[in-house]
Amino acid sequence: MRKLPEGVDGMIYKGPSAYNQEDFLANYLKRRKRVESPNNAIEKPILMELIQTASGQDVLDLGCGDAVYGLELLDIGAKSYTGIEGSAQMAELAKTTTAGTGIQIINESLEAYQFGSGKYDLVTSRFVIHYLQDIEGLFAKVYTALKEKGRFIFSIQHPLTTSSFKSKEQSGRREDWIVDDYFIEGERNEPWIDKTVRKYHWTTEHYITALLAAGFQLKALREGKPERSRFATEEEYIRRTRVPIMLIFSCEK
Repeated sequence: MRKLPEGVDGMIYKGPSAYNQEDFLANYLKRRKRVESPNNAIEKPILMELIQTASGQDVLDLGCGDAVYGLELLDIGAKSYTGIEGSAQMAELAKTTTAGTGIQIINESLEAYQFGSGKYDLVTSRFVIHYLQDIEGLFAKVYTALKEKGRFIFSIQHPLTTSSFKSKEQSGRREDWIVDDYFIEGERNEPWIDKTVRKYHWTTEHYITALLAAGFQLKALREGKPERSRFATEEEYIRRTRVPIMLIFSCEK
């Protein structure tokens, strides 16, 4: 595995720690609010299609961010929403965002937090699990936390793009992606928003094997194929058809 240089501040940020940096958080939120961001134009529509309904359901969100997603799940009928967020700064933002709604925000790492047993109808997570080293342990906890026939629906950065970040040495808007070291799993250090962030690269096979070993049935696997109607320009749409940047799993207990 090739090691990339450290960030401009000489640090490698692990897990949610980068989001405790005010400059990083501000730039991240600015990116997320773009209509054509992959989160808004590709990921969220697929997630909501897979979820279909949350009516009367108790929901646990792993790495809830600002918890706007929680408000959207309440809007489609969720009975309750609990968000776990490891960044203290992001958790405070989530509490502000959801004040007065009955949403519960817990500032704790996913590794340390105990999810409980048979409590949730739906466990969800958006672009968080690739920050975790022990996905087998996480999947086992999620399985235990779900009620019978409960669902686990989550997105990750596509393993084709976490295998190597050599493409990020290029300047400008990337039209392709270098795939390298794919079967060499483990730590990856990604230059992102003027920081270097620790992630973990696992193959698609590894994710599926870990889910099956935990007891889940895999109901759907989506790679984030974009839809033309969600992009203002043909140029951006075509750019997004070139490289798969996410995997979205739908599983059932």
